[in-house]
Amino acid sequence: MAMNANPSRINPILATDTVSGEISFFIFNSLLTYDENASIKSELAKSYKFLDDKTLIFYLRDDVFWSDGERFDADDVIFTYESILSPNVSTPYSEGFKHVRKVEKLDDFIIKVTYEYPYFKALETWMMGVLPKHILKDEDSLMTSKFNQKPIGTGMFTLKDFSISKNFILQANKNYFLGSPKFDNIIYHFVPDSSTAFLMLKSGELDMAEISPLQLKKQADEEFMSKFNIYEGISHAYTYVGFNLKLPKFQNPLVREALSLAIDRQALIDILLFGEGFVCTGPFLPGTNVFNTQIKAPKQDIKKALELLKKAGYNEKNPLEFELITNSGHRVYVAQILQHQFKSVGVKVKIRVMEWQAFLNTVIAPRKFDAILMGWSLGIKPDAYSIWHSESDKVGGFNFIGYKNEKVDKLIKEAEKIVEEEEFGKIYREIFELIVQDNPYLFLYIPKNITAVKRNISPVYPSIIGVTHNILEWDKE
Repeated sequence: MAMNANPSRINPILATDTVSGEISFFIFNSLLTYDENASIKSELAKSYKFLDDKTLIFYLRDDVFWSDGERFDADDVIFTYESILSPNVSTPYSEGFKHVRKVEKLDDFIIKVTYEYPYFKALETWMMGVLPKHILKDEDSLMTSKFNQKPIGTGMFTLKDFSISKNFILQANKNYFLGSPKFDNIIYHFVPDSSTAFLMLKSGELDMAEISPLQLKKQADEEFMSKFNIYEGISHAYTYVGFNLKLPKFQNPLVREALSLAIDRQALIDILLFGEGFVCTGPFLPGTNVFNTQIKAPKQDIKKALELLKKAGYNEKNPLEFELITNSGHRVYVAQILQHQFKSVGVKVKIRVMEWQAFLNTVIAPRKFDAILMGWSLGIKPDAYSIWHSESDKVGGFNFIGYKNEKVDKLIKEAEKIVEEEEFGKIYREIFELIVQDNPYLFLYIPKNITAVKRNISPVYPSIIGVTHNILEWDKE
């Protein structure tokens, strides 16, 4: 397999980037997870039940062991919960646990969770990977612990070798409680460039990788297609431009609207994705009950954009100027097209491209940017709090653009107590509309997800939660 960036911390409560999250998925387990249809199923929990709408009981499996041989039990779950809420740990995932009043150990394999009020993601909260108390209980700082690069988990794989900017190896956990994987190792090649990854697929160095629409439509010849199966689906991610709303020039809504109207989103899809994508109209996943079908993407309108910029005080003699920062990879091309489109309304954009970890550490974390070009994952059941609530505008929080809308804040808090799906969806559709009206992000597109997997690997079949949902069953002929 391939990874296009270095993982930051292989620790489920600290993993905030895609690569770290993917690796953590293989090494750690959670109490609950999704099945192939995105329905909730038990994992480390043997079963669960609600005593009432605020009280949840988990019955844990008693046949699970950490990869060092120690037995998993309730103490590990409580330790993980306490670590997430610790003032010494900076993690955006703490927000979901703040609705919990207390977690009690009834015995070594029974846990009682009491919520402050009925909470709409009471079960999804416990999809967080569990940490080993016996390894980490005496750590001075979980944030800087060596554990984050030498993790011990309960998952289907263990970490055999890890080096920054080099290949690293996951080794099958022969004692995995759900059965050992059919193959011994997953070897991750560090391949930051997608063109190189495609060449490695063609040469047989990779068994699977995501490929681009260009590679599928223009570079995948008959020989390639005879060796690989192609799996396509709507990606659970969107690309956006985010503004630093602490800067005066982006606090003006006329400026943000003008920049939105300067963009031809369909052109981005046609040029970059060969049409293999969808215009993104807002922050939640299409096809779910929180997606607002009434909101349409703005059409490019150069005349109106120029008028709005003029009202905001910008013209040829005093042009709007800003720096757009992104990470290496395909987003460089997105930035270049946007730079050209913004130029059509007299806006001067300077592009800066950075390596992913440097981007996170020196730009995102300290909030040192004008505008950023990034992407977000789209969850099955979203929690708008972590990105859109003003309380998440803090160190370690995902609201790093500094967005604040009092009505959005109020609706997010209101929705947290709604367990009825349609009522919850109605509130989130309103949140969707309000965010889009504010233009804190310029929502651009949702690509199709295209994965090539060697034909000698089976059984592989697509799912709403991704191609690797059943990787434990995969075998290689």
